[in-house]
Amino acid sequence: MLGLVALSLVAVDTLTDWLDPVTARLGQVSLPLQWITTVPGRLGEWGDEALLSRVEWDNENARLRQELLVYSGQLQRMAAISAENARLRSLLSATELLKDRVLVAELIGVSTDPLTHTITINRGAVDGAYQGQPVLDDRGLMGQVIAVGEHASTVLLITDNNHALPVQVIRNGVRAIAEGRGDFRRLQLRFVSPTVDIKEGDHLVSSGLGGRFPVGYPVGTVLDIHRDPGRPFLTVEVEPAANLEQSRHLLLVFSEVESFASEVPPPPADPLPDPETNPADDRAGDD
Repeated sequence: MLGLVALSLVAVDTLTDWLDPVTARLGQVSLPLQWITTVPGRLGEWGDEALLSRVEWDNENARLRQELLVYSGQLQRMAAISAENARLRSLLSATELLKDRVLVAELIGVSTDPLTHTITINRGAVDGAYQGQPVLDDRGLMGQVIAVGEHASTVLLITDNNHALPVQVIRNGVRAIAEGRGDFRRLQLRFVSPTVDIKEGDHLVSSGLGGRFPVGYPVGTVLDIHRDPGRPFLTVEVEPAANLEQSRHLLLVFSEVESFASEVPPPPADPLPDPETNPADDRAGDD
């Protein structure tokens, strides 16, 4: 009997819309019942979260902190790589202006003695480095190689107390000697007469005298000139063009002067007189 009633209701609901109001009403009445049926599942999820151990929370926080540290380190590394790429591009631009053959080198060590301005680079005899070889960065002259190993070399910077190089003023060609003072930011010109035409802001380049440094490479800018009436010479301070304290990628210059000097054979020596021949005897025979 109940089955026939159920089948009749299904047929009426399917074929007509007479029971639509009743169906809508029953749906509203059943909403609380549906919510009640989901309560056990929600209580189970809340219990799992509430009963999670303190150790698991600590492990999760530690993992997240480690991931944050790794990402921060990668971000810092990207910033360093970007800055290094910018420096390499500047160095590449500098090589386009050089007429001599060059080799890129990298700084791998700095002298711990504050009174000695020397650095170590990753180029040695196997790379063709030689003593006295000029070293540049992307701004100007840094120094010269003073010791060569198989895979590394030592460079004496132009600011060392024991270093001096001949320079000239671009504006008028006045020549002078630039000496190191043990200060990375200062050079000093030696024996400059008060009558010499030199001004603050004059740019100095290598003069090429002596054949050690090629002609025309930037050395520095005249920063200050002191005229002391009690001294016979001016005190001229120069700011180096090279970034001596920060440059990491450098250029070893194979100058044409050095190559030419190595290829030209020395002049023949004058023949020595025969010790068995006495010039006085020759003169006596002539007489």
